[in-house]
Amino acid sequence: MSQQRVLPYIILGMLANEDNLTGRQITELFETEIGNFWKAAHSQVYPELKRMVKEQWVTVHDRPTNAKERYYKITSLGQDHLNQWISEPNDTPQQKDLFSLKMFFIKDSRDPRIPLLIEAQIDILKEQLAGFLARKSLLFDDREKIQENYGHYLILTRAIARCQGQIQWLEQSLIYIEH
Repeated sequence: MSQQRVLPYIILGMLANEDNLTGRQITELFETEIGNFWKAAHSQVYPELKRMVKEQWVTVHDRPTNAKERYYKITSLGQDHLNQWISEPNDTPQQKDLFSLKMFFIKDSRDPRIPLLIEAQIDILKEQLAGFLARKSLLFDDREKIQENYGHYLILTRAIARCQGQIQWLEQSLIYIEH
């Protein structure tokens, strides 16, 4: 089974939400909004945009005031593909959890790497949680803003709950190891 390209749909979603974005602006959105649950490097975004232009999912044009920057806009074909992709249920969650993978291979409960890995993971999750909470208070400080971007709100609150749950589980695991 071949893996479906996801990056073009993420870019289409960005362009559907905010028309006329530059490649740089798209890359920045990966760092600020999307990057908490999906990563894409600068080197991935531009070739994908080129493919999407060729496939006529997006158009590209120069701004008259700045010919150096190219702006991308979703086409009706691109919107159709985005709508179809959003409507399809996922058959499996996307998971790339290196912490869990490493822990899986440790056999002995007294292995000194376990508390180190857990403590490092707690630190990472607490930093992520702080970022999620800051984004929530910045973007969704009233009900109207929540309604205007409800899907984003749901994913952000899911990320907050996931981090809180993982931190709680890890802290309980540390207590268990220490006793």
